[in-house]
Amino acid sequence: MKTRFGTRARIWLALAAAVLAPAAASAQDQAGRYPDRMIKLIVPYTPGGLVDTFTRTLAEDMAGRLGQPVVVENRPGANQAIGANAAARAAPDGYTLFVSSQTGMILNPLTTKGLLVDPAKDFTPIATMFSTPFYLVVNSSVPVKTVQELIALAKSKPGKLTYGSLGRGGTHHLAGEMLTRRTGTNILHVPYKGSAPAMNDLLGGQIDMMFEGGTSTLPYVQSGRLRALASTGKTRSEAMPDLPALNEIIPGFSMTVWIGLVAPTGIPQPIADKLNAAVQAMLKLPSTHEKFAPVGIEMMPGSQADFARLIQSDIPTWSKIVQDAGIEPQ
Repeated sequence: MKTRFGTRARIWLALAAAVLAPAAASAQDQAGRYPDRMIKLIVPYTPGGLVDTFTRTLAEDMAGRLGQPVVVENRPGANQAIGANAAARAAPDGYTLFVSSQTGMILNPLTTKGLLVDPAKDFTPIATMFSTPFYLVVNSSVPVKTVQELIALAKSKPGKLTYGSLGRGGTHHLAGEMLTRRTGTNILHVPYKGSAPAMNDLLGGQIDMMFEGGTSTLPYVQSGRLRALASTGKTRSEAMPDLPALNEIIPGFSMTVWIGLVAPTGIPQPIADKLNAAVQAMLKLPSTHEKFAPVGIEMMPGSQADFARLIQSDIPTWSKIVQDAGIEPQ
């Protein structure tokens, strides 16, 4: 296992250096004409969730900056693998991009056998977009108001409570498994293809709880349909400063998810530079901050090399989380 993790880390580190290499003259010419047609952003989740909402805002802004339509294509399922497969098969010309996270870039190779895509070899990091904690939320009918009460209820009803996720082996699933293992509880995992169907079942009472981002959860917390028990950042969320961080109750329990844009390997460097610049411009807009900060999203401006180094540095962290959660590759 150490050899595999070490190899993946070296590949990402090499990418961090490679993105700084000078481009060929032909690539410069191609970049000068780019874009001359529609750009597609593949989102590996159903419409309506946190990642989809942010990406649609990005697409609208990019279209104005680049002078061509930018569309979002939702390809949910298989814990980002369906979307990743579609993106990796596309030509590396900057017209098909993939929106991913730790799940697609790091976790899938650790938790899933038979993947058709190796993210370390098949994708080039373009730009980080944002990071966010999860919020542990329960349906308002669940008779608990604190994490401590939830743990007590789960222990009194082993195997009866349920939590939803966006797929086996992803960050939402890992958060749930960490909770059950750290608290000695037995809570049933129910995987979904995306945030929207999971949230629908949570709101309808078909599942009891979920770890999810603020865009999907906080409006329902404010309306009283869901109850927030904790956030998963190392410290309290600015969006809900009165809500405890799970780390305060279960020491060492913290999880922050990042989202970024990647392209099929082989994209000309000048085109990658142009795409990175477009993302940076959108992240720095006051309107972007005003729209997403209230739901706990923190913008992550940075270079391609910054993104590659982030992935490389995150591999050992998430490898340990997978091991601690007891998730074996399937």
